[in-house]
Amino acid sequence: MWGPVVLYGILIFSLSSASDLPDLPEALTDKVGHLLLYCGFGFLLARALVGGLGQKVPLWVPPLVVLLSVAYGLSDEVHQLFVPNRQFDLLDLAADAAGSALGAGALWAWGIIARPGDALR
Repeated sequence: MWGPVVLYGILIFSLSSASDLPDLPEALTDKVGHLLLYCGFGFLLARALVGGLGQKVPLWVPPLVVLLSVAYGLSDEVHQLFVPNRQFDLLDLAADAAGSALGAGALWAWGIIARPGDALR
């Protein structure tokens, strides 16, 4: 369960190690890019914490996912201080937090859909 989280973390680290990133499509801002990237990270992290897809996601999991994702995002922003042409940006960190919350929330919703009787417990 943790392999995809580790690989995704390596992807994020690799992207933040690049001095010059390719231009994003016009409709995709840097903040939306962070949100989408960390949405995937939050989803995978929540999935690993609960033991797979279709499992009930306890209410403590999404806040933990956001906390862990923000910690990783903070380390990523600090890492960018040492990469030419990159900088620390608190708004990027906020987008990371929002994205990870969306990803964890999506897995929570998936768990309810996959196990509808558990939504009432």
